[in-house]
Amino acid sequence: MLAALLASLTLAPQLPSQPSVPSSSDKVDVWTSGEAGYHTYRIPAVLRAPDGALLAFCEGRKGGRGDTGDIDLLMKRSEDGGATWGEQRILWDDGDNVCGNPCPVLDRDTGMIFLFLTHNLGHDHESEIIAGTSEGTRTVWVMTSADGGAEWSQPREVTASTKRKGWTWYATGPGVGIQLEVGPHAGRLVIPCDHIEADSRRYYSHVLLSDDHGATWRIGGRSQRDQLNECQVAELDSGELVLNMRNYNRQKRARAVARSKDGGESFGEVTWDEALPEPICQAGMVTVHASRGGGVVERWVAFSNPASPDRRERMLVRVSYDGGRSWNTAALLHGKAAAYSCLVDLSEGSSNAVGCLYERGRESPYERITFQRVPLSPPRQPAPGAAR
Repeated sequence: MLAALLASLTLAPQLPSQPSVPSSSDKVDVWTSGEAGYHTYRIPAVLRAPDGALLAFCEGRKGGRGDTGDIDLLMKRSEDGGATWGEQRILWDDGDNVCGNPCPVLDRDTGMIFLFLTHNLGHDHESEIIAGTSEGTRTVWVMTSADGGAEWSQPREVTASTKRKGWTWYATGPGVGIQLEVGPHAGRLVIPCDHIEADSRRYYSHVLLSDDHGATWRIGGRSQRDQLNECQVAELDSGELVLNMRNYNRQKRARAVARSKDGGESFGEVTWDEALPEPICQAGMVTVHASRGGGVVERWVAFSNPASPDRRERMLVRVSYDGGRSWNTAALLHGKAAAYSCLVDLSEGSSNAVGCLYERGRESPYERITFQRVPLSPPRQPAPGAAR
């Protein structure tokens, strides 16, 4: 079992000296590189379906570990909270081309799941797409499922409404989107993304929005600073959104953060959270609907990333009870090489937990994709401003 959350500890800018370390038996490998015809499995995403099943997505890379070439979009399903996983399914295989960057979101009102993806020709490299010398470019697509992930629509291109003409490189997620629950924009779907602008070659985080249950999508707010890209978004009790971003600024080796008070239409000043070291890597973040007893539910924020300022290693899960202003250690999932991750809220009744789907290995972080359940305990004192 995982150790209980160190609820009284607020994480300082340094790494915790003795985070809890779960046993290897808590880890469930969902994909292992080299198996089932794929050289490498990368870019995990996980979503909880309306019936409680877990849907795990990733890229199956046939020719190697690189971001170009023959890359398929894959899925597995778990009916028991992540303890076991079903057969691998290929959701999108476009020959030798790239089908990836999964970013699903559930519309709770309709039960529809939207799976955002990006596509490019397999022989076009990222550097060529950025320089404008590639044959094609990055395009934006969405697949849908109305039955909890059992059946999926064909991919539908939505590039025209989600990517501006002056943008070159583009990525959806990877990770998950959210549906807003609080305030005047309740019901809105929000997809975290990033892009590079052709003229300046600067890179920014941004979001996509839908106010009509996914019938149409449009571009929302973007980060006010550049050198930021892959991101995740969470909603707080107040309805404020927190955008947590991969940061390339090596003078600030920490995650970048911006907040929105208008449902993602715009984002305010970018700051750096020194409690979250950044080795330049994607990270996971999710709102946790946590119960403290008596039917009282609070929104906590859980965060996962390789907790090092320099290397992709030490996959750590943290939890914040105050909207990401301070962080407590939940568990160190893997002390060796680790990279991308995605979180899912597994809270049920009075049992508060998240699941983490993450890349890990001994020598390389891309040896396997693993799922792990992380129990979360409430703080000893109510979080400031929390519902009572």
